Parts: sequence; structure tokens; C-alpha cells
Amino acid sequence: MRGPHNIWRLVRTGATFERSGAMKLLLDAYDAPPLLRLAARVIGWPFQFLGLKGDPSQPPLPGALTALGPAYIKFGQILSTRPDVVGPDLAQQLRVLQDKLPPFSRDEAIQAVETELGHPASALFSEFSEPIAAASIAQVHKARLAETGQEVAVKILRPGIEKAFRKDVDAFYFAAWMIETLAPFSRRLRPSDVIEHFDGVVRAELDLRLEAAAASEYAANTEGDAGFKLPAVDWFHSGRRVMTMSWVEGIPLGDTDAMDAIGINRAELGERVLSLFLNHALRDGYFHGDMHHGNLKVAADGTLLAYDFGIMGHIDEYTRRVYAEILYGFIKRDYHRVARVHFEAGYVPADRDVDEFARALRAVGEPIFGMDATRISMGRLLSYLFEVTERFGMETRTELILLQRTMVVVEGVARSLNPSINIWDTAKPIVQEYIEKSIGPRAMLTDLGRTVKVLGRYGPRLPDLVDEVLTRQLQGPPKPQRPSLWSRLGWGAGGLALGAVLVLVGSGLS
Repeated sequence: MRGPHNIWRLVRTGATFERSGAMKLLLDAYDAPPLLRLAARVIGWPFQFLGLKGDPSQPPLPGALTALGPAYIKFGQILSTRPDVVGPDLAQQLRVLQDKLPPFSRDEAIQAVETELGHPASALFSEFSEPIAAASIAQVHKARLAETGQEVAVKILRPGIEKAFRKDVDAFYFAAWMIETLAPFSRRLRPSDVIEHFDGVVRAELDLRLEAAAASEYAANTEGDAGFKLPAVDWFHSGRRVMTMSWVEGIPLGDTDAMDAIGINRAELGERVLSLFLNHALRDGYFHGDMHHGNLKVAADGTLLAYDFGIMGHIDEYTRRVYAEILYGFIKRDYHRVARVHFEAGYVPADRDVDEFARALRAVGEPIFGMDATRISMGRLLSYLFEVTERFGMETRTELILLQRTMVVVEGVARSLNPSINIWDTAKPIVQEYIEKSIGPRAMLTDLGRTVKVLGRYGPRLPDLVDEVLTRQLQGPPKPQRPSLWSRLGWGAGGLALGAVLVLVGSGLS
């Protein structure tokens, strides 16, 4: 129930933010008005002694979120992918969140496996290790299948994590409502929509069958990619709270010394990381949304290994074409083309001036192309581009924000492997090949064929659909109906409840 009972949770959260110094950081970052600052002080300052101390070695905001627990850590991780909401500086701070928590016991893990899979753990696994990695939602154990002797990784949700997340997310919704009520300026950032997005992501991550499906789809898409491999899903030993995958050994991509010791070509590996990501985003429209060092390893033979498929990005085919044309226009430094693509796609309102927009885009592109090759960043280009398009009335597109954030992370990984990598030289042939295949006569024939298939599928229903639409138009709109007595009483009770909440909040601020 998203009601006033959540005030206690907000008090604890506010007290923790106040104690850690994160509260002032947030208020200053958003240039919060006096009323919101007063509300924050009322909630946080008198109750500082109730706040959690947090890790003083971390920046204030990540430290506070880490202290508050798994739901807050996960919320911070997701906000780190939304610089449009929290700003680039806070987004950068949130990326340092260490997704490491104390593990739960091996006995609890075994019990969870037996409950979920319906068999004794000894019948399923001949070996089952202590936890080897513990994150905010789940932890991982190394095991060996009893039937085949194959080594596997078993991921298990934390006990009671669903209920804990439900309570915290409930409080998040209430907090978003309070922020929108007390600070109307914040509505442009859509706090309730941000919480709804977070809620959807968490719900998906709390069902490991969905992550297994994402891994399976990603593996199918990338099966032909040379030098790239994913662990295989073991569906028989997987369920909603348990996911089993094949065990793959590799060196973490952050351990450059170990790679040099076995002769891995880091320059080639850096280019492969970048080119694979671009291929997955453009060719497949389905990419790994969290490609940092911790989720990537390299095998002894140089094969790149990817893990953790909880955050995956999806881009529809039309958006991919637009994105490719924008990138290619920047590569060719044809800013009028980039501007026209934005207008044709409807990203920028038609009443804006195309030439003025093209000049603004030139101000984005030219400084970047004037840099040394080792400093050129596609992620920075996209970040500047979003700033300009926002000024020209473009609405935020969540899928492109995740793409931009992942691009920044991938570039960081690639540069750690090869500091002299030229991002544009690596990207140009991939973008050019995609455009040749997806934009032009061959692509038009493919699109026409798909259209014919759709018409063929729905052809028998078209006469009925047309008749239904025309009949509805001729009859006119339906007459409005007077609400029933019970409906009016329900709305009245809802209004009284809302009024009571506002009085309660108002009395707390006075």
C-alpha cells in the first residue's frame, strides 16, 4: 500500500542521506527550491541519529545507498544509466557502487536450490562450493553436475529478497509522489516514471528465468561472432530463483598484467570489444547493457567471455537506422544530413529551424574531431548530442540513454586495453556496412516484402476492420454516462484520504 505508513521508511532514508552528506549534494545538484529543502531538513536533520553511517571511503551518495541495502544499491545502479535524470556528475559517482554484499550461507543456498528445483541438492550436484560472488540481488556458487561431471555456475536469489524489494519500492513510489507534490518543477524529470522503470527492471531481475532467456537470445544472436563466447544456459537446473550456466574460465579484463603474461594481444582485444558492441547494437538491436570489466573476461586462447545478463538493451530496427545515419553523418562531418535525419524521424519538432539545428550540431562535432585520436569519444559525442537535441525540444529516449551510457563504459574498457585506440576508425566500417545493408535498394525490397507478408496475414480481416471504423465514425462518439453512486462515493473517499495525507505532510513542514 503506497500510503503514509511509508513515512517512517522515508525518515530513515532522509536521516541516512543527511548523516552521510548526500542530502545537500542532491539538493544542490537540482538547485532545489526552499520548500523542498525545508521538507528535506524536516525529514532528515532531527533524525540524523537514526541514519545509517555508511562507508566513509565512498562518495556520499553511493555510501548512503550502500548502507540502506540491496534495493537502494540497485536503484543507484539503474540511475547511473540515466544521466538525463541525475545529471552527468552524479551518474559518474553512482557508477562506483560496489555491487558486493555479505553472502548468505551455503546451507541457505542449498535449501533454495532444493525448493526451487524439487530434488535433493546431492542428486543434482556432486560438488557445491561456498559463495564465490555476492551481489545485491543474488549470489553465485561453483558446482559440478552429478550426472555429467560438468562444472557450472549456479546463481541464486537472496532469501526474502522479493518481499524486501517490494517494501522499498513501495516507499520509492510514495517518495516520488511527495517530490512531485512539493516540487512541481521536478515533474519534468518524471520521478514516478523513473520509479516505474526501476520497478520493471527489478521485477525482471527477480525472475532468473528471464535472465536465462536473455542470455539464450544473446547467445543465438552472437553465435557466429568470432572470438566471442557466452556461458550456456542449463535449463533443466534453472528456475525462477535459480539459474545454472556452464562454467567458463578466464582472466578479468582489468588484469592487464595477467593478459600480458600469457601473450594476449590487448590492442586487438580492445578493438574487438568495441566492434562487437557496435555490431550487437546495430546488427541485432540487442546488446549487453553492462559491459564493464567485471562482466568481461578473456580466455587463454584470446576469446572474449561475457557474463551477467540482467541489464540488456533493445533498439527497434527503425531507431537503429536513424542512429546509424546520425553516426555516419558525424563520421562524414555532414551536419545537415544529421539534422535532416532528426527532423525526418520526428525527434525534433517540425517548427524548429533545420539550418540552426545543423549549426548547433557542428558545434558538437567539430571540437571532437579536432582532438587527438586517443581522446576522441563516441560516448562524449552522444552526450553532447543529447544536450543539443534537448534544447531543440527532443524528448528523452530511454533506449538511447542506455546505449550512450554503455558506449561510454565500452570505450573505457577498450582504452584500458589499448590506450591509443582510434574509436572512429574502428566504428566507421561497422556503421558503413550496416547502412549499406539497411538503407538502400536492397533494404527497400526487404521492407516491401515484409509489408506484403503483413498484408497477406491480415488481408481477410481488412474489410471487417474498415467497416468497423467507418461505422464508429458515422455513429459519432458514445454518450457520456453519469457515474454510479458507488463510484462517486469511492472518489469522495479517495479525495478525503488524499486530503488527510496533505494535511499530515503540511503539519510536518510547519
